[in-house]
Amino acid sequence: MNELPDDPELLDWRQQFALEARSEQPDLATLCLLIGAVADPGLGRTGVDEAQIELDRLAGLLPFRPAGPRAWARALAELLGDQCGFEGAPGDYRRLESSLLPEVLRRRRGLPILLSVVWMEVARRAGAPVHGVALPGHFVVGFGRPGGAPEEQVLADPFDAGRLLSGPDAQLLVAGATGEPLDPAMLRAADPLDIVLRILNNIRAWATARPERTDVRLWAVELSLLLPAHPAGLRYERAQLLVARGDFLGGAAEMEAYAELVERVEPTTAETIRGRARAARARLN
Repeated sequence: MNELPDDPELLDWRQQFALEARSEQPDLATLCLLIGAVADPGLGRTGVDEAQIELDRLAGLLPFRPAGPRAWARALAELLGDQCGFEGAPGDYRRLESSLLPEVLRRRRGLPILLSVVWMEVARRAGAPVHGVALPGHFVVGFGRPGGAPEEQVLADPFDAGRLLSGPDAQLLVAGATGEPLDPAMLRAADPLDIVLRILNNIRAWATARPERTDVRLWAVELSLLLPAHPAGLRYERAQLLVARGDFLGGAAEMEAYAELVERVEPTTAETIRGRARAARARLN
């Protein structure tokens, strides 16, 4: 079981995140804003509410129900890309703020997946047929029927200010990331919880590259563990982080619990992890 944080409001944010993630229809914007609140306790409820209000305000600036997916995509690009200046740049990959929705709304800069969240949430509020498309290495937004014919699904790249993507454009993005051709299955609508896990993975990757930010990596792992479906290995990652941060008993207990999970399929791995748990406890002597 995760240790409870000392800050009551931080605890409340995590409880809300767990409840929202396990609700019948998880709300993407709410989950992303709760990540932002955990990252920045100073944001407070006022900051979360203001971010929701900003999404509502932006949606109110869109024209009334454009005709068809392409018209919706162009309307979003004109409003969010051209008028409001939402876009990304290579330097945004080096900033934690680029993965936090309240900061992306404030700075109007972010990673492709967070900018796509802005596009989707603004479009959804205005009644657009919109969904996320998790292309390998680059998240984009789709309008119309997921995976449909070109006239039924239009892709836009919020990281490039909402540039509409042709079929060859999408193929180039996939080929650049994987070296493989575009698989039509890649164009299906992304599940909100999968989007949230991908965002948390990005935050973990950012923190992993910065050993002094184990605090960020730990809360990103702990939020991931609150999702209904998550990689089992995250429990072991959390255990290692607890030990690295000086919680030897807590980390050892997590390691032993994880060893029990993997023992049936990987008994040698389980024994190795138990040895590391013993070593963690020995550091108290």
